[in-house]
Amino acid sequence: MKRFFKHTYLTFRFFVVAMILVALFILAYIYPGLLSIVTILFFIAIGLVIIDFILLFKQKGISASRILPEKLSNGDDNPIEITLQNDYNFTVDLQLIDEMPFQYQKRDFEINKQLSKHNKKKITYTLRPLERGEYYFGSLNIYANSPIALVTRRYEFAKDAMVPNYPSFLQLRKYMLLAFSNKLFEYGLKKIRRIGHTMEFEQIKDYVNGDDIRNINWKATAKRSQLMVNQFQDERSQPIYSVIDKGRAMKMPFDGLSLLDYAINATLVISNVALKKQDKAGMFTFSRKVENKVVAERRPSQMNKILETLYNVNTDFSESDFSRLYIDVKRSLTQRGLLLLYTNFETLDALHRQLPYLKAIAKNHLLVVIFFENTELQKLTKVEADNTFDIFQKTIAEKFMYEKKLIVNELQKHGIQSILTTPENLTINTINKYLEIKARGLL
Repeated sequence: MKRFFKHTYLTFRFFVVAMILVALFILAYIYPGLLSIVTILFFIAIGLVIIDFILLFKQKGISASRILPEKLSNGDDNPIEITLQNDYNFTVDLQLIDEMPFQYQKRDFEINKQLSKHNKKKITYTLRPLERGEYYFGSLNIYANSPIALVTRRYEFAKDAMVPNYPSFLQLRKYMLLAFSNKLFEYGLKKIRRIGHTMEFEQIKDYVNGDDIRNINWKATAKRSQLMVNQFQDERSQPIYSVIDKGRAMKMPFDGLSLLDYAINATLVISNVALKKQDKAGMFTFSRKVENKVVAERRPSQMNKILETLYNVNTDFSESDFSRLYIDVKRSLTQRGLLLLYTNFETLDALHRQLPYLKAIAKNHLLVVIFFENTELQKLTKVEADNTFDIFQKTIAEKFMYEKKLIVNELQKHGIQSILTTPENLTINTINKYLEIKARGLL
């Protein structure tokens, strides 16, 4: 009985009818001749309520399910699908209230639908998560009304579901076509110098004229009764490391997403492109120390390894120590490679404090410093100045924008390549820079 009443609600129409009946009873007290009519109306209303109860509760008339993706893509619109089935013999009015994860702080999300008898419908809405981590969904609550609409029955489905929010793999799929396009391969392909063989085994194949006899596989030859040779991968892959600054400078938000998360999303995409280009992809992060290291390799499981590492990147946005970065790079990265450093410099003084370490890294590696344009300052520079305060704001904004260009020139002067980009264009600009480096044979 308790459970029954827990799922039963009285509608607004019920209270309107009740108020009208109360008013009529008051009127009948003044005019006794109306009492019999009002009494009949009262019992009719009671009868309608009972009929409404029977219609809604004689069977389980509504079934529903929430179809969640295996994982959410950070910063993207993720589709959430709800399937509804009406098994009643009449058309129902439905109110859907989906209990969204607490990260959204949204408690007024609802969808109103009308569903005809024995009909099925799919409803899709989108969620744009802005924080990596676990997203817990509550119950999918559905409130059903019959055509009488005096009583509402509540249904509860899909309780307590969890979906992890990963770096933007939807963006990864978006740029996958670019990675496989002929234009990409034609533009980015570098002539391969055949140095020899690595120790990375590829396959056993039939011997043909010109194969190195030192690679004959005698066991396979004896088994097949013909010459078989071991084939190794050519030594052509170069290490491509994404280096992510997770210090204070990367906390700045843009369109709800921090610069750190933009860098994480770009790292996922550029790693995939590098692997498609036959290079070795790796990554690590740093602030007070170097963390989240994935050694650059070209294995089938490398992308999944990078994805899981990026998912688990955590930080307190403390001040970054570039000296520790230099020490770790010098100690652990012995082979020359491409380092894509995602950071942010707002002033020339900020760059000068870290420039000695950047120059030292650039001696042994091809270093590309990737930092961000301040889009809010860009907006200020385009606003018409109507008073002294506006002029002051615009002047300061233009000064900081000019300093960004000076940073690019300063890095170039010391032989360090750079990318100055808006957050939304970070991924595509990083890909273009990588392809340019490959095309020019700078690695």
